[in-house]
Formats: sequence, C-alpha cells, structure tokens
Amino acid sequence: MKEKIAIVGSGIGGIAAAIRLAAQGHDVTVFEQADKPGGKLNELKQDGFRFDTGPSLFTLPGLVEELFSMGKSSAQTNFKYHKLENVCKYHYEDGTVLNAWADPHRFASEACEKVGEPTWRVHNYLNKVKEMYNLSAGLFIFRPFARWETFRSEAGKKVAKKLHKLDMLLSMHQRNKRSFKSKHLVKLFDRYGTYNGSNPYRAPATLNMIAHLEHSEGAYFPDKGMYDIITQLVNHARELGVDFNFNSRVEEVLFQNNKVRGVRVNGSSFFADRVVSDMDVTGFYKHLMPARKIPLRVRVMEKSSSAVIFYWGVNRTFPGLELHNIFFAENYKEEFRNLFRKKQLYHDPTVYVFISNKVTGTDAPAGMENWFVMINAPVNQGQYTKEVMAELRTNIINKLSRMLDVDVNKHIVSESIGTPVTIEEKTSSAGGAIYGSSSNSRFSAFMRHPNRVKRFGGLHFVGGSVHPGGGIPLCIASAGIVSNDIENENQKSKK
Repeated sequence: MKEKIAIVGSGIGGIAAAIRLAAQGHDVTVFEQADKPGGKLNELKQDGFRFDTGPSLFTLPGLVEELFSMGKSSAQTNFKYHKLENVCKYHYEDGTVLNAWADPHRFASEACEKVGEPTWRVHNYLNKVKEMYNLSAGLFIFRPFARWETFRSEAGKKVAKKLHKLDMLLSMHQRNKRSFKSKHLVKLFDRYGTYNGSNPYRAPATLNMIAHLEHSEGAYFPDKGMYDIITQLVNHARELGVDFNFNSRVEEVLFQNNKVRGVRVNGSSFFADRVVSDMDVTGFYKHLMPARKIPLRVRVMEKSSSAVIFYWGVNRTFPGLELHNIFFAENYKEEFRNLFRKKQLYHDPTVYVFISNKVTGTDAPAGMENWFVMINAPVNQGQYTKEVMAELRTNIINKLSRMLDVDVNKHIVSESIGTPVTIEEKTSSAGGAIYGSSSNSRFSAFMRHPNRVKRFGGLHFVGGSVHPGGGIPLCIASAGIVSNDIENENQKSKK
C-alpha cells in the first residue's frame, strides 16, 4: 500500500529511511531545518580547507552499498572508498607510538614489539569480541530490541543459550584489564566506549564488541571524504523520487486523536500517513510534541558525552601522522570522572586528530593539512565560557606540541570551533549529546527509546538517539528496522 510519509531530519538515519521507504513504493518527503543534508555528518569549508564535521570512521560499508542497491540508480558507481591499512595511530605520554594495523596478525606483532603484549593474548581477545558481535548483532542491532517477538526469534534464542558470553557483569575496563598485561592496550581498547558516548569504567563489557568492527571487519574511508556518503545517498534518494526540502523547520507533529496526520512546517500543514523522526528524541518531544509528556526513559537516562572540535588549517604537513590519530591522556580514568561525574573539561584530555587530506589530497592547499581536533566533552550545562574554551585550546596545543615536538600554534592559519553549545543549536540534541543517551549501565540497551511507540499510530524513530544507537552503521540499521515495521504493518492491514 502506497503511503505518504514525512521524514523529519536528513541525517544518515533519515536519508537511509527515505531510500528504503521510497524503494518500497511510498511517497517520501524529507524536511530539514538546515540548508543542506547530513545532520551531524556534515562538512565545513573555510580558507581553502574542507573539513568533515561529524563521524570520521567508516565501518560496515556493506550497509551503505545495500542502500545504493535499492531501486534503479547509477549513484553507486560514483561512490568510491577503500580499506585503511593503518586504522589509527596511538600516541602515549611515555613516548610509545602504536599503530593499529588493519591486519590482525600485523597488529598483534606491533603490540608485542612495542608494549610487550604476547600475540596470543591479542588474538584471543579479538576472537572473543568477534564471537560476541556475531552472537548478538542480529538481536541488538538489526532487530527492534525489547519486543517479545525479537526475544522469541532465532537470534533471541541463540543469545539466551549463550548469555554468559555477552560479558554483561563486568565493565569494559575490567574485562580489558583482565585481558591484557599492557596498560597501553587496556587504554586502547577502553577507548571504544567513547564510540557511543559512554564511560568504559562503567559501560558493560558487552560493548567491547565495537572493537571487532575495526580490528576484524576493517575500517574504510571514502575517496572524497566522509560527506561524500551523504552527497551520493541523497542523489540516489532523489533518483528514487524522494523530495528534499531544506530550510524547512518542522514545528509540530499533527495528530487526530493518537494517529499521526502530518506535520506543520514553516507555518503550513503537510498531511501524511506516517512521520519518521530523525531528530534527537529529547528535542523531538520537547519541540514537536510539547503537549505530550516526554517518556520517562528519555528523561531519566544519562546523556552521552558531547565534543569540542577545533577545525584547524595547518600550513605544513606532518608525515608522521596518519588519517586517524589519538593522543592519550595520562590518567584516563580521571578524564572520564571529569567528563561524566564533574561535568567539566579535564586539563589533560585525550585528543583525536583526523586529517582527511591524507586520503583525499584535495581538502587542503598544497603543502598544508586540515586538522579536525576533537576531545570528548560533557553535555552543555552552561560551563563553556570564553575563559574555559581559551584554557582548553591552550592545553590541547601544549599537549600536541609536546608530543609531536613542534610548536603547533605557529602553524595554525585557519580556525573554527564546534562545542556542545553549537551542536545543540544546530542539531537540537539535548545538551549537545552526540548519541542521545549513554550506555553506562548494563540495562542501557533495554532503556533506549524504541523505533516506534504503539500509542502513537504512524510515528516512527530513526537516528543515533534511539535503538540501536549512534554511529553510521547503527543509524542505518535503525532505518532498516523502521522500514520493516512499516512493511509488516501494511501487509497485516491487507489481510
């Protein structure tokens, strides 16, 4: 049955939902408040430099390829990417530099040579997180979690038989500390907690499966940068008939009783059979459904971390740096205590430096580089004053200068800054929380907002703040869950 569907937001989840629903034969219209698509996965151009402003790591590319395969389109021939040989270069305060080679055997040898970790320990760990991922992905990622039909499925029965293998009783850090004798590797694998905005000292060890995606499945990068994912998918969606409307702020969801009837956009009503929200779920309820209570699970869940990002144009090249680089804090645990308990910036933060021009060759002028310099930051509670930001900038520059043995500040020729405040303003994410809620509890997966709410007919949710979570693969997975829900509902209505 062909339906008229309105999608609120054009982040990766909204675009993926639009493609899937258009391929099913529905009439799909996307409303985006910004002047271009992408949401958090966007780009910035300044002074001859181009920066990807959001997610910078591309894993499970098959999920994107699947979207290109839906319907008739030539877009898939334009999207090019390749597998990274070196996933990330890790820098430690004691001078250790560790390359996370994509080849597990090469990585294990690197760990043995640089930090004395026996290769068998590395392989044993990677095999365990691989088993964990393969066991649970079908239940936790690609299905509508917390529904009885999901637990009764074959994937649910499979997990029930091997529940102990999900390692839910320990934290990520506890399991990593038991797995490795090297504090360097413990810190490296603890870092994966930040991939969904969580604290590895509290988040369940189940999340260690995230490491499997990089170290076994592989990390990739688009030849034209991360924003090319958005560009090519939008082109594909348009070829399938999806109508994109930019500078179009959705102001309200329209209901008749508890059934969706459309949305109000820029003061005008747009009637639709269904509404799919790609907004941060807190902002959605607060701004688009103000007369209805924000669900308890949304109100009580601890918010994920946010980020502070410096976009620096640098007037020289750094051959010793890779596409992805991490400069660790000396006291990692104290950094997370500041991040989640004190809600303040740590004086010695872990710094992530992403340089897309290492791959594209076109994102910076000749002989220069585009540095995306990010730290994990607490959600906005009014603490980001000019003085705090100035001190943070100084601390980051001093850290990078010390660890690279070069005065970084004198090479910065262009600068922009993103903060939790600007993230909140641009994306309506509560407090600038990048992933909605954190996973700092073994029950977090059960508490995450579902992809549909039964009491509101025709209302669906995709994106990083709902099940299964944030990041490109999970947002695309949420779109798959929603499109399957709609198809199943329509099939039932025919009977």
